[in-house]
Amino acid sequence: MRVVVVTGLAMALGACAGMDAPRVATAFTAHIICSQAFVAGHAPADVFADEIEPVPVLGFFSGALGYDVDPVRQVVSARFLGGFESRAAYAPGRGCTMLNGGPQPQAITRAASDFGPGAVAMPDHVVLPDDARIAKALDTLFAEPADGPVQAVKAVVVLHDGRLIAERYAAGYGPATPMLSWSVAKSVTNALTGILIREGRLGLDEKVLAALADGPDDARAQVTVDHLLRQTSGQPFGSANDGLDPASNMLFLAPDAAATAVDASFDSPGAWSYTDANTMILSRVLRDRIGGGAAGVARFADKELFGPLGMTSAVIEFDQAETPMGAAFVFATARDWARFGQLFADDGMIGARRILPKGWTDYSSRPTPSASLGYGAGFWTNRGDSEGALARRGWGAAPGSFFANGNFGQTIYIDPDAHLVIARFGFAQGDARVSTERLSVFARAVSAAVAHPQVADAPR
Repeated sequence: MRVVVVTGLAMALGACAGMDAPRVATAFTAHIICSQAFVAGHAPADVFADEIEPVPVLGFFSGALGYDVDPVRQVVSARFLGGFESRAAYAPGRGCTMLNGGPQPQAITRAASDFGPGAVAMPDHVVLPDDARIAKALDTLFAEPADGPVQAVKAVVVLHDGRLIAERYAAGYGPATPMLSWSVAKSVTNALTGILIREGRLGLDEKVLAALADGPDDARAQVTVDHLLRQTSGQPFGSANDGLDPASNMLFLAPDAAATAVDASFDSPGAWSYTDANTMILSRVLRDRIGGGAAGVARFADKELFGPLGMTSAVIEFDQAETPMGAAFVFATARDWARFGQLFADDGMIGARRILPKGWTDYSSRPTPSASLGYGAGFWTNRGDSEGALARRGWGAAPGSFFANGNFGQTIYIDPDAHLVIARFGFAQGDARVSTERLSVFARAVSAAVAHPQVADAPR
């Protein structure tokens, strides 16, 4: 299938824009269409319309973007005005990989036994009678705001005490639809890090870049796992994600994303600066400690995390260096994302089995002092007195809650005190505070409903 759209306006825009942006635009287009078509099963034209054209920088170039989908080889090619071609390829067990001039990746055979009867799973989902207040809150969450940016909520799952008490999906989505994580993936990287720490194979205070530093005066010599999780390593890329920034180039144009991130000139660790680069560096640390390249990481994740949780839909994507794309590219159904959140609501326990170190939930949700927006370690947090936490609590988030969060409003809200987990996925556009505020309001309504459930009158 070949789709090409070219307009005079787009040609003019491309001529006056920096050359990195068109390259990122084609790479983003190829990768997202590949993943959403071959992992999640969406029609490529729908993906282009729903997830590429509405994005500001991509919308800027979308009139000049063309793409081909080869359903047999499972490769997507995208180009800008006939040039800047990017290609992404699908392989079973590992999703899509940006080729960036390299060979097509090999499939990963994942052991079914890791998800078998021997796995300790969260209690089966039991749908309870809908509380009218939760149903009304879902209506409000799915409704588009009259005077705000598009929210495009596609899936919401609510767990209380580990049981499914409510869920809703937009047309074309359902319990079996894999949802792209975006930066929710950072919280998966947090979990894999925690497992290695529990096993004694990694330490929070370990200076994992010391061997790569150019002497003791190189700031990289001081970077620890904790710095990378808390986004305080001094890595300078930032998170503009506007197509011209280093983080966008790293994710979509670099065959070895972590190497690109490590090679930057670091500032001294300490100040908070949120960037995908920190998580990609940590992802390479995980790859090296686990061993076995992409296949080794995928099987480790299945055996130690996804399998015990019963997350049979989970897929981690990798770059060409076989490093997990742990900053942005993990797929799972909304139900499975809620299962992941339940692990942290239960302080890393699945039944009687400990997956994460004792106290890992508190560590992950403990505020990073310099993070004004309210960030913990691989999770955003509503604890503490940061500007962000105070705002979210004002909207309705619980004081002890925290959340995994990704672009376009992907969120897993976790309130251990209320035994509540909410997974929300979709394609929110514009100001991210809008989707965050709406979810906080929803969380407050659900919390009230589960704390004081309505009881039907007894029959007379």
